[in-house]
Amino acid sequence: MKTVLISGASVAGLTTAYWLRRRGYAPTVVERAPGIRPGGQAIDVRGVALGVLDRMGLLAEARHARTRMRGMSMHDGDGHERWRSTEMTFSSGRLDSGDIELLRDDLTQLLYRHTLDGVEYVFNDSLVTLDQGPHGVNAGFESGRHRTFDLVVGADGLHSKVRQLAFGEERQFIRHLGPHLAVFSTDNFLHLDNWQVWLQDGTASYCVYPVRDNTEIRATLGFLSEPLGHDHRDTERQKSLLAERMAHLGGDTPRLLEAMWDASEFYFDAMAQIHMDRWSDCRTVLIGDAGYCPSPLSGQGTSLALVGAYVLADELDRADGDHRTAFPRYEERLRPFVELNQALATENSGGMASEESLERAKNALSLDR
Repeated sequence: MKTVLISGASVAGLTTAYWLRRRGYAPTVVERAPGIRPGGQAIDVRGVALGVLDRMGLLAEARHARTRMRGMSMHDGDGHERWRSTEMTFSSGRLDSGDIELLRDDLTQLLYRHTLDGVEYVFNDSLVTLDQGPHGVNAGFESGRHRTFDLVVGADGLHSKVRQLAFGEERQFIRHLGPHLAVFSTDNFLHLDNWQVWLQDGTASYCVYPVRDNTEIRATLGFLSEPLGHDHRDTERQKSLLAERMAHLGGDTPRLLEAMWDASEFYFDAMAQIHMDRWSDCRTVLIGDAGYCPSPLSGQGTSLALVGAYVLADELDRADGDHRTAFPRYEERLRPFVELNQALATENSGGMASEESLERAKNALSLDR
C-alpha cells in the first residue's frame, strides 16, 4: 500500500485524505495545530463541488449544517442603513440558490469524522524538510522525527510550507489584491436574528452575522492597504493594525473592535492569490490554496479545494498510482477551472461577482473525465 503525507488538516487536506484512502492509499495528515482548527468564516460549496460532497455521501449532512440567513442590510461608514435585501446576501448569493453556505469549522469537522477510519493524524507538528528521491520522500518534522513516504501533498494553505520547500519562496507566486481581512468569533451581543449586517466606507468595512442558533456571531473586518509585511502568526500585532485602520468607522465598529481583543479564534491575512506554472515537483504536489488560492474574494476557495482533491485522487487511480502520469493530468484537467474561479476575485472586489460569471466558473469542470 502506497503511503502519502498530507500537510494541512483543513478542507483540501481532509478531502484529499478521504479520496486517497478510498483509492487504496495509506494517508498521514500532519497539522501544526493541536486539532482541527475552530472558527473561521462562513464558506460556500457550489456547482460541481456539491457533486464531490454527494459522492462522499456527505451532501445531506452539509445541507443540514448550512446557515439560515433571512437577508442582509448595508450601512454607510457612519452606521446608517442604506438598503436591505431579503433575496440575497453578499456572502452566499441568492438565498433561493441550491448552493450551500456553512461554517468552515462545521465542514472540516464533518470531513474529519468521516476520515478517522484509515487515516493517521499527527497534530502539534509540521514539516521542516523534504528530501525527494527516486524511491520516496524523506520528510523531516519539527518534532525531530523523520519518515519516508511515497508521495507528499501540500494542502497547507496560502503560506504553504510544502510549496516553500519544493518550489521556493512565497514571493515568487503570491499576488496581493489589496484588502486585508480578519475573522473572529464572539457572543451575539448585537442580538442579530439570522441577519447579516454590512458596513462600508470605501477603504474599510465589516460584516457580522449570527451562527449557532443566533448565540454567536462571526465578524469579518477589513481594510484596503498595500502589502504590510506582517508576521501572519503575530495576532496581537494584527489586532492592533485592525484597530488603527478601522477606528474612524461608526455604527457598531467600536463594540466589535472591543470584542476582537478578547477573541481567542482570530484569523487575519491579506487577500491574495497564488499563481504557479506547475503544481507538482517529482513526488510532491500542491492542492487548494497552497497551489492556486483564489482568495476569499472569489467565494470559490472551498469548492476548488473539494474539486481539486477529487481530481487528484481520480487521476492517481486512473494512472494506477504512477504519479509521473497522474500529476500532469491532474493539472491539465483542473487548471482551466482554477483560472475561471480566480478571475472571480477581481470582479468580486466590490461585492458579488455577476451571476453569469459565477455560474460559468462554478460549473466549468465535470467530475467524470
